[in-house]
Amino acid sequence: MSTSSRTAEPPSEGDRYRVLLEASRTLGVTMSADDLYAAIYRETARSVDAPGFYLALHDQSRDLARVVYYAENGEGQHADIPYRGSEVITTQRASIVSDGLSDESVMQVGENGSRPTRSAVVAPLLHSGRILGAISAQSYEVDSYSDSDLKMLEGIADVAAVAVFNSLQFAELERRRREAEQLEEIGRALTSKLDPEQVLGLVIDAVSDVLHVDGVAVWLCDTRDHDVCRVADSGGDIALPVGLEWQLTDEMRTTLIDAWAPLLIENLTANPMVPEQVSEYLTGGSAVGVPLVLSGQVEGVLTAGSRMARRFTREDIGVLQRLASQASVALGNARLHANLHALSLTDPLTGLPNRRRLQIHLDHEVAAARRGRPMAIAIFDIDRFKHYNDTFGHIAGDEILRAVGKVLAEENRAMNVVARYGGDEFVSVLSETGIDGARHFVERVEKRVAENETLAKFGIRMSAGCAEFEPEAMASVNDVLRAADTDMYEVKAARGQDPEART
Repeated sequence: MSTSSRTAEPPSEGDRYRVLLEASRTLGVTMSADDLYAAIYRETARSVDAPGFYLALHDQSRDLARVVYYAENGEGQHADIPYRGSEVITTQRASIVSDGLSDESVMQVGENGSRPTRSAVVAPLLHSGRILGAISAQSYEVDSYSDSDLKMLEGIADVAAVAVFNSLQFAELERRRREAEQLEEIGRALTSKLDPEQVLGLVIDAVSDVLHVDGVAVWLCDTRDHDVCRVADSGGDIALPVGLEWQLTDEMRTTLIDAWAPLLIENLTANPMVPEQVSEYLTGGSAVGVPLVLSGQVEGVLTAGSRMARRFTREDIGVLQRLASQASVALGNARLHANLHALSLTDPLTGLPNRRRLQIHLDHEVAAARRGRPMAIAIFDIDRFKHYNDTFGHIAGDEILRAVGKVLAEENRAMNVVARYGGDEFVSVLSETGIDGARHFVERVEKRVAENETLAKFGIRMSAGCAEFEPEAMASVNDVLRAADTDMYEVKAARGQDPEART
């Protein structure tokens, strides 16, 4: 066609019909979205003068359009450029744009410095009353388009709308198929992990993979104040630091905690709900959060963030909710396993580690001692405990054991382990400590026992034995335990107690 279609001979109805029939055949073939957009441009350029061109798609859920393909000087290029304010999309009516109208009427989508277009013809992509987007042929000359060009472009747009609708439907079905496969795989992976930290890491990876976002975070509610959430784990280009706090506003609490509903923040920089300590890690964009529900209560929030404003669709939120549901089940299982594991290693009466946990720790410490790190142990035994149990009853006996356990736990350093060894015996494992340090520890414990109100009431005394692990003389954990036990027998004998009557 000539540069100015306005002066060219308008095509006859027969010519127009043949052009549109050929376009329908070309665009009706199944092809990828990128190939389809390029084909729409070629069919437009065959029918209307189009040295400049753009194809835009409209997202009704966000009232946002984006240019997915454009051409400059006849050279096409794929793009993803969001924009607002298209009159054609708003009115769903085709129009001719001539030089002298407002700057917004002629869209410039190329690189900075691109030659501006001076006139255009624009037509909406309509399918069954739904606006899908718009196409526009543009010229670098003024007044290039006529009513016949407008009519031709409308015909191309009608044909293109059917092809675009079918392409979007196919893409959505394919996306859902891939999502279903990913969710199934993620579900298997999540339910196979029993470590809460591993579950959190998998959740972060899953959301990133499925939604292709810039940042993901798992926030867990404070056990005492559910209005405070802290980052338990995060990932992505805009990962948040673990431990970062977010004090929920009334609106957030109502939506997430009370209604178990998703919360969408379209613009992170302009929303007052985002506190300063969180916004300093963000560079704008948008985010969505969905509740993590464990045992009928919201225990946290799963969030996804993007550097792009208004990034998340209803479909994205639905995917995040499904992932959050799987994550909640996995976290619940992992927590239950962790609690059961902790219970299996904890003495239920005193709350101290039990003999099994002690054995695991001792194996680790003895291995370190063989490499040269000092390690000693102290064994404690409550003198005449059976007498107190028989005289005052088992409830009093339990009270005595709990009081002794509390004294030992308070005197123990954080790096050490004190455990209930069995009956009325307790063992402290003292890392980075020799025999002299162990005896000083025993002296402190004996003083605290004498000062303890509960233990003093019953006149409780304790015997203790110490031993330091000697790599050259000792072969195993049992050797150092036996040495400490022997030392305690000697202490009892020195006090005039029958070493065999330990309880």
